[in-house]
Amino acid sequence: MQTTFPQLLLGHARSRPEGAAMREKEYGIWQTTSWSQMAYLVQALACGLHQAGLQRGEHMVVIGANRPRLYATMLAAQSLGAIPVPLYQDAVAGECVFPINNAEVRFCVVEDQEQVDKMLEIRERCPQLSHIYFDDPRGLRNYAQPGLGALGALIEAGEAFSSGNPHFFQGEVERVSPDDVAAMFFTSGTTGNPKGVVHTHHTLIDRAAVGARFDKLTSADEVLAYLPPAWIGQNIFSYAQWLVAGYVVNCPESASTVTIDLKEVGPTYYFAPPRVFEGLLTSVMIRMEDAGVLKRQMFHRFMALARRVGPALMDGRAVGFLDRLKYRVGDWLVYGPLRNNLGMSRVRVAYTAGEAIGPDLFSFYRSIGINLKQLYGSTETAVFVCLQPDHEARADTVGVPCEGVEIRLSDSGEILVKSPGLLKGYYKNEAATAEVLSADGWYHTSDAGFIDASGHLKIIDRVKDVGRLKGGAFDGAMFAPKYVENKLKFFSHIKEAVAYGDQRERVCVMINIDFEAVGNWAERRNLSYAGYTDLAQKPEVYELIRECVEQVNADLSRDELLAGSQISRFLVLHKELDADDGELTRTNKVRRGFIAEKYGVLVDALYGGKPEQYIETQVKFEDGRTGSVSATLKLGDAQVFTPVKAAA
Repeated sequence: MQTTFPQLLLGHARSRPEGAAMREKEYGIWQTTSWSQMAYLVQALACGLHQAGLQRGEHMVVIGANRPRLYATMLAAQSLGAIPVPLYQDAVAGECVFPINNAEVRFCVVEDQEQVDKMLEIRERCPQLSHIYFDDPRGLRNYAQPGLGALGALIEAGEAFSSGNPHFFQGEVERVSPDDVAAMFFTSGTTGNPKGVVHTHHTLIDRAAVGARFDKLTSADEVLAYLPPAWIGQNIFSYAQWLVAGYVVNCPESASTVTIDLKEVGPTYYFAPPRVFEGLLTSVMIRMEDAGVLKRQMFHRFMALARRVGPALMDGRAVGFLDRLKYRVGDWLVYGPLRNNLGMSRVRVAYTAGEAIGPDLFSFYRSIGINLKQLYGSTETAVFVCLQPDHEARADTVGVPCEGVEIRLSDSGEILVKSPGLLKGYYKNEAATAEVLSADGWYHTSDAGFIDASGHLKIIDRVKDVGRLKGGAFDGAMFAPKYVENKLKFFSHIKEAVAYGDQRERVCVMINIDFEAVGNWAERRNLSYAGYTDLAQKPEVYELIRECVEQVNADLSRDELLAGSQISRFLVLHKELDADDGELTRTNKVRRGFIAEKYGVLVDALYGGKPEQYIETQVKFEDGRTGSVSATLKLGDAQVFTPVKAAA
């Protein structure tokens, strides 16, 4: 598809000017922006930014939640040949310094006072940052810093310029080429400074169009845009595919109203990482435990039926007449109301990606009639590399290569990808670009995996993280930490896990409990607790987590390749891992190396066989203050099972 994002916008504005492009919930009421209104807004913003001095090829940072005027700002920048760079709105001020300086950013458009304060805080370290515009003026009336202005004033200036130069905007749009840079996304930076991934209009639009064709997306579809726009997954689903397919993007009022807004919107196309699906299911199960006896019995009886026949019905396989009839009754009494309660009564296609999803969780959603599938991709591949066809959705694969993609495996088992959606390169980092892009066009994903007999791709772990045990009963056995961590996170009581074992004789893990799920579990057992730290160290909680760990070990013992990755010892951390404390990336991936250094005393205690270990940890609060959390942690042993093949 040889076109650009501004041209796609103008195409929709011409063909269906009054059609809904975006909706935003404000003060409890959904406000609609039509395609013609969006085009007018983009034109005004583009003219305003031109007058303010934004140049072709220049970078412009955008920070905030999903908001129509922020989307329009990105389109306005692209219309002028400039490059929007979305940054995470929950990043602390210091995390914005490197991207802004690396991209030599002069212009920044932010959502509200919180983001303005962050930009003003780092201005001395980013001296070239001369223009800061804000969308929401609340709390900013008395701010008088140079270069700070309201987006509304910029729009008014643009309208005045446009009325005197009616052909300027169209002329600028026509100058933009599909091969021009459209956006830059910074990676999460798990091992150092983040890298700016450069994408053209062609790479992003091509992959968005492939995904839209695969799932037959049309202008009749609706999505809820609630994840950070700085993450390329949200950007593809609610920006690139929005402009390709022309569907309606709905913006929640706030992060706290997403669940309510999801029910009100009833999206037909939905995307969430596994932890969101886990959270939704956990809240349902908590409510069911508090329901009456009859309602609980009915729920569990029909869910047993759904688990048995639901996935087969979703896959179009044959199911007996009686089971089909029972399922229809269950749909009327349980599954339909449950889908409605989850906000998924209209979902036609739902995707999850980023991390592995547990088979039980995956089959739960498919068993109640939600077409949940997995995909595989990354920032560097413009997301779409593998997709699961409707009747071939499985929890243990990430699908088949999608249109235009070639996949091969290196001698080390690394997945290599060739695709029209590959990055142009890393900004100002030729060495890093050369590491991932070969001369003949293959992208090195750093993921280890293989293609199974049915042509589906299976991911094992990151290549650099796949290690070997040294010494002990499993000497030389493969160790895949992410695989182990994901298996643990399949349990609703476990929110996060960090596994160690490479070049050691056994595997040990540090675990975060899910405070809501375990808290509810404790309350139903009349187990009192004073907070996360207290609850995490309860002997009863340790036994609960031990059961989860040993179930994982039993499952691993049946895996010939990874039987050695069984967990020997574990502990439950005294605090939740947090991006603000450097323990997670902004996309919630564990920074395993950083955690090993920060909690080195705990790692040593696990491998030293200690029964307990005192630790004090500094933490950062949301308002920027720091404090400390201390506890004496218990260290537990877990049963390790003889590999099934060895026992046979």
